[in-house]
Amino acid sequence: MKINVLYIIKTLGSILIIETIFLLIATGITFVYGGTGGMSLLISSGIMFGAGVLFFVTGRNADEYHAGRREGMLTVTLTWTVLSFFGMMPFYLGGYIDNITDAYLETMSGFTTTGMTTLSDIESLPHGILLWRSLLQWQGGIGMVVFTVALLPMFGGSASQLFDAETTGFSHERFRPRVTQVAKRLSSVYILLTLLATFFLWIGPMDLFDALNHAMTSISTGGYSTRNESIAHWNSPYVDYIIMISMCMGGMKLPLFFFALKGDFKQLRNDEETRWYLLYILFFIILTISWLFYNGLASGFHDIENTIRQGAFQVISLTTTSGFATSDCAAWGDFYRLIIILLMVVCGCGGSTSGGLKMGRALILVKNMLNEFRKQTHPAAILPVRVNGRAIAQDVIYRVHIFLLVYLLLVCFSCLFLLINGLTFEEAIATTVSAISNVGLSLGSLSNGNLSDISPVSKWYISFIMMVGRLEIFTVLTLLLPGFWRR
Repeated sequence: MKINVLYIIKTLGSILIIETIFLLIATGITFVYGGTGGMSLLISSGIMFGAGVLFFVTGRNADEYHAGRREGMLTVTLTWTVLSFFGMMPFYLGGYIDNITDAYLETMSGFTTTGMTTLSDIESLPHGILLWRSLLQWQGGIGMVVFTVALLPMFGGSASQLFDAETTGFSHERFRPRVTQVAKRLSSVYILLTLLATFFLWIGPMDLFDALNHAMTSISTGGYSTRNESIAHWNSPYVDYIIMISMCMGGMKLPLFFFALKGDFKQLRNDEETRWYLLYILFFIILTISWLFYNGLASGFHDIENTIRQGAFQVISLTTTSGFATSDCAAWGDFYRLIIILLMVVCGCGGSTSGGLKMGRALILVKNMLNEFRKQTHPAAILPVRVNGRAIAQDVIYRVHIFLLVYLLLVCFSCLFLLINGLTFEEAIATTVSAISNVGLSLGSLSNGNLSDISPVSKWYISFIMMVGRLEIFTVLTLLLPGFWRR
């Protein structure tokens, strides 16, 4: 069967129309606070809305009953590509970024919640543009497609294939029979967590605008800030702890918060992946703090609490793929540079806003490895891999191993590509892992995540692998296979 092109066009139109709402919110903030930026946002809103209507009308006669996995994968990939194209317009039209390459990377980095940037003076941007950067990450955290799936009935759309392509992973559990109900409840939990983070940041040293922006980019584990020094600008233990909690929640499974809000804390308490995730963070926090004290790297800090807090903050920021910073952790020695790479690989839980391999896959890999060791002495033993007391099917274990293989091959190829284009080995490997896992930090001269000085071809490639990582690799790379396009 040929690809249902009209369905894809209509769905893209729906998404662009919905996205216009977020642009108009940023436009309104510009007029509230004054300053520049309002006109570029308003023009961008008009262009995006016009394109959305054109797409929607073009596909209005689409056959929605014959949309399968191919249409879902293609639609989701095009969503991130097209939204980044239209989403870059406020930066480019307003003159805040003077070339399309940098503007596109900035926008793709936002939508994929990576947090890499090409801007050097964030505080010079007007309020509307700052809010737009944060909104990019906030939408990308939950997935713009998931938001759209929640609203698709008003457009008469079919949601299941889009949701499956957007929320790929080794498993995802639908706690409601209809996918639109799942998307609405996930969106509701996400909004509630954002509002709570905003409130607690607002009653501290942040004003409401900064609180809202950092709540959105911490829950989404994105890392964009309204300040050049990121979270270090406030030099506040209170802010650090609230951001740490917010990032930690962003790295956990959103459905578990839904059950907890209904009074069912058992699933949150008993979830094995969540326990591993929290223990993983705790282990590396202890390791990092021990390293700082052992090597005298804490001598410049005011007190023990500050040392512990900075170590914990950087571990949580890296593990959750947030990319916020309170200090230059790349200056903590070669041993910690290796820790940085390791933390950027595994990352948060499945069903979270984090990128990376995901703790659920790591859990399956470790348990399967231990079973193989046991089989060396008991070759006839049947040892299933169990997570949360349930046996994991062999085809799922197989897919997890294939995912890891493809992830490593993509890292190797990307490192070679970036080395050829002028990056050092340290910069190439850290930037590659950071982009694929959607972290945002790097090493060497790129340790602050600013990519303004690398070559244009490297920027386009990094934009691509950020999207590949955000959509869990297979969704995008499958489109490159000839078999995908055959009937």
